[in-house]
This record gives sequence, C-alpha cells and structure tokens, in this order.
Amino acid sequence: MEKIYNLFINGKWQKPEKHLDVFFPYDGSLAGSVPDASIKEVEKIIQSASKSRESARKLSAWQRYDILSKAANLIQTKKDEITNLIVMETGKPIAEAEIEVFRAIQTIIFSAEEAKRITGEIIPMDSHPLGANYFGFTIREPKGVILAIVPFNAPFNLACHKVGPAIASGNTVILKPSSLTPLSAYFLGEIFCEAGLPDGILNVVSGNSSVIGDFLITHPEVNMVSFTGSLNVGKRIKNIAGLKTVTLELGSNSSVIIEPETDIKNIVPKFISSAFSNSGQVCISLQRAYVHEKIFEPLVEELKEGIKKMKIGNPFNKETQISSLISPEASTRVSSWIEGNVKSGAQILIGGKLTGRATITPGLLTRTDPGMKIACEEVFGPIATIDPYENFDDAIKKTNNSKYGLQVGVFTSDISKATSAIKYIEAGGVLINEFPSFRLDQMPYGGVKESGTGREGPKFAIEEMTETKLIIIKN
Repeated sequence: MEKIYNLFINGKWQKPEKHLDVFFPYDGSLAGSVPDASIKEVEKIIQSASKSRESARKLSAWQRYDILSKAANLIQTKKDEITNLIVMETGKPIAEAEIEVFRAIQTIIFSAEEAKRITGEIIPMDSHPLGANYFGFTIREPKGVILAIVPFNAPFNLACHKVGPAIASGNTVILKPSSLTPLSAYFLGEIFCEAGLPDGILNVVSGNSSVIGDFLITHPEVNMVSFTGSLNVGKRIKNIAGLKTVTLELGSNSSVIIEPETDIKNIVPKFISSAFSNSGQVCISLQRAYVHEKIFEPLVEELKEGIKKMKIGNPFNKETQISSLISPEASTRVSSWIEGNVKSGAQILIGGKLTGRATITPGLLTRTDPGMKIACEEVFGPIATIDPYENFDDAIKKTNNSKYGLQVGVFTSDISKATSAIKYIEAGGVLINEFPSFRLDQMPYGGVKESGTGREGPKFAIEEMTETKLIIIKN
C-alpha cells in the first residue's frame, strides 16, 4: 500500500510545499511519497531541534531508558508493517528485511541500556606534586543537535544506530534518510512520538541532498554530523563541516583470507551470504577472497554449485535470496564494471548478468589484479572476486592493498598466523574464522584509512556524541 508522509517537525506532522515520490526498486511501482523539503522548511526543522536541546538534556537517564525501551517494544509490535515498508523502499528480500527489523530492536535496546551507563571518571589530582588539595572528576554532556544522515541499504537499522544513541545521551536529532528510502525513517519518527519522546527531540527531513545537504551540514545550530554513505560525500562533509564533530562510516572493499586447512563445505553458505546479501549492497559485503592455492579449485566448484541454487526473484517471496539493486542506474553501473574488468583480463566464473529491471545475478570473478576497479573500489553489487595465493604474508599484503579498511576475515587454525593477521591487517575489525560481513549491533564498528572516522555501536556512538567536561574542587 502506498505510504504518504508529511514533514515531522517538533513532534507534529506538517504539510510540505511539495512531495517526492519513492519507488519499489523491483518493478518501479510507486511505494509512497515524502516531503521534498525546501531551505525554508529545513530551517524550521533545525530551529525545532535547537529549541528542544534543554528539554532533551533535562530528561533523566531513567526517562531516556524508558522512552527507548518503549520504542523497542513498539518496533516489535509493528515489525510486520516495518518489514514490508523496508522491502518496498529498498527491494531487499523480505527475509533480510525481517533480520534488519530484528537488529533494529536490538540496537534500540542496547541504546536504552547505555542511557543508564553514561559516566565520567575520577582524576587522581594528588598524583601530581601540586594536586594534593584538589578533587577532580569528569562528566559527559550531550553535544546538542545531531545531524544523522542515513544511506539506502539498511535504512531502518542504520537510522536506529544514530537516533538511539543520540537520544540515550540527551541530544536532539535531525534524521536525514536517503531520498531513495525515506519511508522507514518517517515511521521511526511515528514510533518515538508514540513512545513518549518530547516534541522536537527527533525531527525527520527528506529532500534533494544537492539542495539541502550543505545547508544542514554547515548550519551553526548543528553541532555534530553522523554520516553513513559514500566516500566522496563523506570527504565533502569533512571539508565543509568546519570544527563540528564529524563521524564517517564510508566505503569498503572487504576481503577474506582462507587458509588450506579450512573446511570448504562448512564455509560455502556463509561465503555466499557474506558476498550476496542485499545484492552485495552492504558496506562490509565480501568483495575480495584470497584462497590458498591448495583449496582454490575445489572451493570455486563448491561456490559455483551453491550460487546456482540461489533463488532470484520478487523480494516479497520468502524463498527469494537475490532481488533487485536499489535502482536501474545502480545495476547499469555494476554491469559496466564487470564488462570493463573482463576486458582488462578478469574471468567470470559464474553470474554477473543483468536480469529484470535492476537485478544482477550473483557473480564470481577471478584473475583480477589490484588495479582493476572491481578489486580496488566498492562495487556495492552482488559480485565478488576470488584469487589464489601461496604465501600467507602475501595474502595480508594483498588485503592491505586497498584505500579502504573496514573489516577483514581470516580463516586459519594456526594461532601464529591469526596473531600476525591481527597485528598487520589494516582495518577497523579483524575477524578470525569469520567473514567480514559479520556484525552484532553492540560492537564498535568503523574503519581506518578511507573507510571513515569514529565508531558506531550504541556505547561507542555515545562517546562520539558527548563531550567530556572536567570538574575540579579545591579543598
């Protein structure tokens, strides 16, 4: 059913000057419409968030916990409606949308729990020769207005990863979803309103980023920008944000190293899930696999058989594992990357074909080199590369030969190789005997190099969203 939303400002729904249509990626049908906000409307939203700062700060830790707990319960109650909404705006298979809603509940629960655990520390003043008569401690205070910018690939849970910690730490929020997937963000606004969040603490804005993006980011009433999205946009935000706090969760080109003692049949299902969930539109999707030459050929054969069995089709079908990318433009881009890399010498082992409106069949490429786009950029599609290696240290070097560094997986039973990987792999997370797409919502999550700055996960996001204030008392 088509969903129509108005602006959510200061806890109330206000009719916008114009609307923006949202389409179901699988067949292009109309999924709903949301406000296409003007600068004047954005100013009203910013002022709403700014004027609500004091009411947000005055909420006790227990009140913040209570509101977030009620929101988590409401998500659970409305999970079927939210799931359908996510499928309609993203085109991801319904089974994956169900997982996203489940994870969003966990994210809000963790945020509620962390609201009770925001503490400072005692400073041992008398450890300094001049500090004998002083008592010192720190407290953490909210930064103020948080601009939360969310991408299209997991629009509901990633919104919760920003909104939950922001509310838990006493901030106000302006939630800016992708214009491709804004429906679930407005639904989240409804949920927090019903949960009893005071007016103005959460505001939702949608519209053309080229029109309102810079205005939001540079506005003096916005104190922090929390962004998840593309590298180029992240760099621009960093350049124009000035002295504001900025956290960036950007791109990746995640890899896995698979040693010869690994049980091939055991890892094939997870390999396929890691590479092709949400049609590869996941920041930590497996994109590069380095497999020891002793097991390379048998693993390739097992993977090909597994990929052949994948169900491709309508995302509302419970059996579907692969459906459309977010748009025809996205599928055209992925197809062109595959074609270009094959011309440069890569070999398609299976898949990589455009079908339907915006669906790419899951594909494996081999014979790649570091200069190929598919090997060094973020494809954000259902394509993975797989190449053999002989020496473990060389595999680490190949893994590190990337401008990105979000998460890396290593399969080995050799403790010395595991510790070597932990020490020398350049990434925000190194996962031993697990694929890089593994994430639990309380984990510290973020990257190094051009994968971003700062960490998400409620506890760690709260650290980013609060300032340390020092208190000194002279005896």
